[in-house]
Formats: sequence, structure tokens, C-alpha cells
Amino acid sequence: MAKKGSKDEGGAKIVPLGDRVVLKREEAGSTTAGGIVLPDTAKDKPQKGTVISVGDGHVTREGKRQPLTLKAGDKVIFSSYAGDEITVGDDEYLLLRESDVLAVY
Repeated sequence: MAKKGSKDEGGAKIVPLGDRVVLKREEAGSTTAGGIVLPDTAKDKPQKGTVISVGDGHVTREGKRQPLTLKAGDKVIFSSYAGDEITVGDDEYLLLRESDVLAVY
């Protein structure tokens, strides 16, 4: 059993608020299809990631909470410049709104 604030299997415990989700971005490829090794400065950041945690949803005009459609473990594709990069310990995450996620695969 993990203690509060400690790391568990999914990494650090981050709880987003409202309609936000926390993603772990996929690693950028280090070689091209032709076998050319790319330096860190030439790598594009992937627009794919895995959902780590989700918020409790957004509030409708009627005052009811609408839960998010994403769940932890979903593999998603998101907008290029969406969200904010955050670092917790040695891990880097992306915090963004559910509406910035384009697709689940």
C-alpha cells in the first residue's frame, strides 16, 4: 500500500482539477526511418501520450458536475502546443484540458 504523497506504479500522485488531465508524453524517436541518429535539438515532441490521471469534470450551466470521458491509462493524441509541461521529481508530465485531446487510440 502506497503512502500519501509517495510514488506508486504510475509515478507521482498528481490530481488535476476540473476538466484537466495529466499525461505522460511518449518518448521522441532517436533515429529516422532511414537510420539517421537525431540529436536532442532536432527531435520533435510527440503529440501522443498516456493519461495518468483525470479531474472530476466540469460544471454545467445547471450546476451539475459532468464527468470526463477520458480515464487513466487511455492512449491519446493531443494538439501540438496544448497544455503546460510540469516536472515532479524526475518525471515530466503534461497538464491540459480534456478539450485539447483530439483522439483516443
